Amino acid sequence: MRTRTIIAAALMLLTMNNFAQDSNFYIYLCFGQSNMEGQGIIEAQDRDVDSRFKVLQALNCPELNREKGKWYTATPPLCQCGSQLSPADYFGRTMIENLPDSITVGVINVAIGGCDIRLFDKDIYQDHDSTYAESWFTEKVEAYEWNPYQYLMDLARLAQKDGVIKGILLHQGETNTGQEQWPEYVKKIYHNMLEELSLNAESVPLLAGEVLDEEGSCCASMNEIINTLPDVVPTAHIISSEGCKGMDNAHFDSEGYRILGRRYAEKMLSLMKE
Repeated sequence: MRTRTIIAAALMLLTMNNFAQDSNFYIYLCFGQSNMEGQGIIEAQDRDVDSRFKVLQALNCPELNREKGKWYTATPPLCQCGSQLSPADYFGRTMIENLPDSITVGVINVAIGGCDIRLFDKDIYQDHDSTYAESWFTEKVEAYEWNPYQYLMDLARLAQKDGVIKGILLHQGETNTGQEQWPEYVKKIYHNMLEELSLNAESVPLLAGEVLDEEGSCCASMNEIINTLPDVVPTAHIISSEGCKGMDNAHFDSEGYRILGRRYAEKMLSLMKE
């Protein structure tokens, strides 16, 4: 009987080890609107990606030979099948360039161009799932089963079987320009995410990027509101968009995304040293 018990215990430990989280696999959740989707043209330099940088595929993209819920080397696009370069790209690249070879970095990117931040509020998302009448918007929301927040949480729980969530990246605000309640909206969503995934704010900071800020840009005034977020969320940190050029009045160009992504990573790396 004792031998049988020992064998059973050994088998249980073996099974647990096979499905245990890899503490050296750092995972980051990315969400927001079109700039987090990525609008920058993907150039040749962007296609050379270290295999230590992974993306958890959010949607089935047969044209990319990718299936939802599987990890792939993070060659852009990292969000939707037809999205382009985003801050998540050079965030991940910069992270692995500055972390030991034993560390793998993964991202999950769920973003919807044109969305109000409250589309990610689990209690009122249905009031914001058709902000625009245009089919391009509703089709994107439908792809996330009409509930982008829950869609991201389901992917995050799947990812937690493989690694450890270390941070949350947000780029959003253009649609909410001028709304002083925006930091409170973000606070609720962030806390909901932490609670749902059993995460601690001190271990999982929120990094929020400024919107495009150059002459003629649509929404630069929103940066003043974005910069108040740490007053409401102590574990939030703002990523400057200063010097990042635009391809139009709302979206960064490819080099702007590269710079912004590196800044997200530099902030995350600095927080890891504290």
